[in-house]
Amino acid sequence: MITIDPPVLVPRAETPHTIAGLPLAAWTRAIRPSTIQEMLGLMGRPGVISFALGLPAPELFPVDEYARAADRVLFGDLDALQYRPASREIKEHIAGLMASRGVTVRPEQVFLTTAAQQALSLLARVLLPPGGTVICDELVYMGFQQVVEPYAPRMLTVTSSLESGMDVDAVRAHLESGERPAFIYCVTDGHNPLGCSVSPEGRRALVELAREFRVPIVEDDAYGLLHFGNPELPLRALDDEWVLYVGSFSKVLAPGFRVGWIIAPEALVPVLGCAKDGADLDSGTFSQRLVSKYLDSGHFPRHLATIRAAYQRRRDVMIEEIRRHFPAGTRYSTPRNGALVWVELPRALDAAALLRPALEAGVAFVPGSAFAVPGSTAGRNCMRLNFSYPSADNIREGIARLGQVIRNAA
Repeated sequence: MITIDPPVLVPRAETPHTIAGLPLAAWTRAIRPSTIQEMLGLMGRPGVISFALGLPAPELFPVDEYARAADRVLFGDLDALQYRPASREIKEHIAGLMASRGVTVRPEQVFLTTAAQQALSLLARVLLPPGGTVICDELVYMGFQQVVEPYAPRMLTVTSSLESGMDVDAVRAHLESGERPAFIYCVTDGHNPLGCSVSPEGRRALVELAREFRVPIVEDDAYGLLHFGNPELPLRALDDEWVLYVGSFSKVLAPGFRVGWIIAPEALVPVLGCAKDGADLDSGTFSQRLVSKYLDSGHFPRHLATIRAAYQRRRDVMIEEIRRHFPAGTRYSTPRNGALVWVELPRALDAAALLRPALEAGVAFVPGSAFAVPGSTAGRNCMRLNFSYPSADNIREGIARLGQVIRNAA
């Protein structure tokens, strides 16, 4: 057993106008602590099996191949340590990867970012006016909520099915009522937090709505390359005008490289460039060129096959153990992509109240309510569990511990 500090997830609280005597922007009133950062702190505690964060498995990193790529960059390309324009070579690699996803794109339409999180931030900056409107899931990636929070938007929410993803009929109802949001935010594959994917019919219908009502879609496809079986086409493969695509190497190579991209109409690329200049001037030149050299080696397809197979096995173990240890009436997603399983416990249970006893039992998770948009009570009896980071043995042990905690509370 371990001891823990007071609960790490706290309710949203208003912040004062000033901190340390400094006047703050009005949007900071609504700041809530980052669950991601809090969970990163928990993972270092001895004895804790973490299902909390969507981290890749470190033991599957092809470290030797990364080292050889880094060596080639450092001793053959000193410009990699300077301010330099975005790498043309990596844009060509990304165009090739997108072709494998059914997307036709020219390197000129690829805009490089500091991972997917910055891509979302830049798109919000250029698309979303202060007080504007967005359509998104009622339970949505917390990093997206942090991106749009400074603009104080109206959040028009829809539900998502664990079987077929975003409720496109609800999106249509918003649009037919006269709403014209700045954009629709959609995670089509390996939804964070729900682990679901949008059905083929839903994808076609969503793209048709974007065209009909002239509303852009921001497609967050961070997990698109991590598919188990036959993948569906991303929205960007169905429309090259109204879909702005966000991709990343974080989940398939390493988060530390911080290499992501946006696929956008070429005319929008200079606007994104100006927005990015104000944020960080330049993404990591070294990381871009290291990733490009690694992709030059031809090892990536083998690595991708390895992690897909490993994560699928871990997903299957997690679902098997949930069936064994969680109470009757529990529902869960069976993800076809990604690294996350969403669990809906019997309605009487409050997942946030289970976090402290779970940590005392040596297991961490993220309560579903952490993903609810402000004002929503969705996800109260739910939890998000990651299966890519822990080993199969740790999944078995951790789910058994968590099941006991749930049974004690029932």
